[in-house]
Amino acid sequence: MRVVVGLSGGVDSSVAAHLLQKQGHDVIGLFMRNWNDQSVTINNECPWIDDANDAMLVADHLGIPFQVMDLSAEYKVRIVDYMFSEYEAGRTPNPDILCNREVKFDLFLEAALKLGAEAVATGHYCRRLTDTNGIHHLLTGLDDNKDQSYFLCQLNQYQLGQALFPVGEMNKKKVREIAHSLNLPTANKKDSQGLCFIGKVRLPEFLQQKLAVKRGDIVEVDEGHEVFKRVKSDLSSRAQPYPLQPDMGAVVGQHDGAHFFTVGQRKGLHVGGKPEPLFVLGTCIQTNTVFVGQGDRHPGLYRTALKLEHPHWVNPMANFGRSEEELGLRIRYRQPLQTGRLVCGKENQWYMDFDKPQRGIAAGQFAAWYGGTKGDEVLGSAVIAE
Repeated sequence: MRVVVGLSGGVDSSVAAHLLQKQGHDVIGLFMRNWNDQSVTINNECPWIDDANDAMLVADHLGIPFQVMDLSAEYKVRIVDYMFSEYEAGRTPNPDILCNREVKFDLFLEAALKLGAEAVATGHYCRRLTDTNGIHHLLTGLDDNKDQSYFLCQLNQYQLGQALFPVGEMNKKKVREIAHSLNLPTANKKDSQGLCFIGKVRLPEFLQQKLAVKRGDIVEVDEGHEVFKRVKSDLSSRAQPYPLQPDMGAVVGQHDGAHFFTVGQRKGLHVGGKPEPLFVLGTCIQTNTVFVGQGDRHPGLYRTALKLEHPHWVNPMANFGRSEEELGLRIRYRQPLQTGRLVCGKENQWYMDFDKPQRGIAAGQFAAWYGGTKGDEVLGSAVIAE
């Protein structure tokens, strides 16, 4: 079978290509160039040209064909513009999840099929299982420390059916051992920590390319404020953000734009002299105010429910009888699965209802729910509305 591997220039995709080659597949390496603005990329931190060179060296080492595909124009429209619009609206986007849905398993998949591929492969730590009914199941990677199933929570059945994840059955240590045994050029390369196919960037400078600097107040809200005591039993009320107002506390500093901050953020506030570190409780784009509170146990950081928009089912058969069934819930990468329920309320409005309060819920991020016989299947996901 002909398989096109997304060679990112990292060790995981390198080993994935080798494993497929070892299985007897006709393997082609394809590097996606999705970013061409180095002005906000931190020096020597995953610039695309170095990654492309590493990917080419791996392909040469394995003896497989290699191509570079320029998707920078499409990437700007589908990912970068989306990021700007979300931040401008006071939301916190997750470009990595959208990149997988819109780029790796859409544009990249389309290009691979034109090369005669029957499947595409990546170095993601997750697994795919297809049952006797032809339903594709997205499962967590066996390495709990590297599981990346959350990043694929927006894939549909067609995309999942074309995907292979060769390293999903392994842990990172084993992948490194294989890379060293083959003397792969990427064997000792550190894992990328940057945005999908961009690299490690200075996010404020990145956002300031399009979002204007606008000075505003940082307002500290005391943990004993009445607004945090109004706990309601109604699910829709509990999923609403706290109604924070500029007159609820003292001005303790200035910022360069409320759209540059997200709930739970600590860095970048530049306000000292407090007994405990300050954390962002919320922002108001209309008044250009950033609300903060002292300590990571501040009640303003925690909520027991959230409102969802555009629910998506990776496994469409799981959308039957799931409302209010206990599931594993996740609102960010690497977060241990939380227990709770997915609830369908009035007018088909979906909510997540947690057994324990969750810290730093940010609108614009993705929430995913897990189930299956072992609780290791990504059943679906949605954007966090509130």
